[in-house]
Amino acid sequence: TGAISSLQRQLEIQESQLRRTKSEKEMLQKKLRERENQLQAMSAKFCSLREEQEHEEMMVTMEEKNCSLRQVVTEQESKLAEQNKLISELQGTVSQLQAEVLTSRYHLRKQQRAQEAIQSQAETLQHRELQTRVALECVTSRFERYRSKIIQATFSTAGSKPPQAEVTDEEVLEAMQKIINERMEFHQMLKQKGVK
Repeated sequence: TGAISSLQRQLEIQESQLRRTKSEKEMLQKKLRERENQLQAMSAKFCSLREEQEHEEMMVTMEEKNCSLRQVVTEQESKLAEQNKLISELQGTVSQLQAEVLTSRYHLRKQQRAQEAIQSQAETLQHRELQTRVALECVTSRFERYRSKIIQATFSTAGSKPPQAEVTDEEVLEAMQKIINERMEFHQMLKQKGVK
């Protein structure tokens, strides 16, 4: 997604700045070692001087250079401390961006799983709907056949007029009730006459 891409770009920028800062730190450390080596070399040279005049002149020169070197070392140490602080801040930013990327990916995977679950439920419902529709059509077909047989049996009875148009359920019930009533009356009449 766009959010993850943006976070990854920020992460790459911070990592690049971190590498550049580490490189500058290494360069400062190298210069510091070179200055220290120069200082040691001058101290060794001082020990090898034999003549007093040369010794005194060298002492003055060495003191001046030592002062200059101490100033350079102090500056380099200050810069090194700043670089270390910057590196620490950049590492914190990189860690934060990495955590945000992981969180975004987790939420994205969670959304994808939810969408897959919804899709699966929708497919299940569609399958059930299809099964229900097929079952309904089957029941409807059987009901229509049964209704047709009832209509045929009802209106094929002697004395009944065949329907001229589509017959409603109420008309079928009325015709059946009429036949039942007539048969009950006929049966009652036979009982009264002694016919079983």
